Amino acid sequence: MNPQKDKKFIGILFECCNVYRRIFINKDGNAYEGRCPLCYGKVKVTIGSHGTDQRFFNAR
Repeated sequence: MNPQKDKKFIGILFECCNVYRRIFINKDGNAYEGRCPLCYGKVKVTIGSHGTDQRFFNAR
């Protein structure tokens, strides 16, 4: 079993470098966190009580 495959993720298009990447839920389970693979810009998407079904986002 692949633990990375079973982790929850969302897709992010990092507009800074025009690259797509999956970011994964953090260990606290309250946000998705990751970095642009080229410039290392951070992104954090918090999980709210009135969330969304959307799985893909853009980050500037």
